[in-house]
Amino acid sequence: MSLRDMNCTFSPAALNAQDVASLLAQLDGWTVAGDRIERRYALRDYHEAIAFVNALAWMTHQQDHHPDLAVTYNSCTVSYCTHSAGGKLTNNDFICAAKADALYAQRAGA
Repeated sequence: MSLRDMNCTFSPAALNAQDVASLLAQLDGWTVAGDRIERRYALRDYHEAIAFVNALAWMTHQQDHHPDLAVTYNSCTVSYCTHSAGGKLTNNDFICAAKADALYAQRAGA
């Protein structure tokens, strides 16, 4: 089963470095930044950036796993870690990253 077909779980365990590397290899464009994973999504303009943020907000609410976002006129940087795991990376971070990628791929006019 692919990451984007999975759902977040309650109180996931922190991942070790080997598991992080394995899951990161399943994602395009994501990098490890400290104890987080992040990706910058390029968008056409502010309207498309906000539409992407709104779609992302809906998905993350459904998964009950919320990212940190930095929104500019034509981009959105998404950053995940799991606060309930002491700010470490868990499967939930990678699941939501894959779902964010799917939203980006499906955005209007892509």
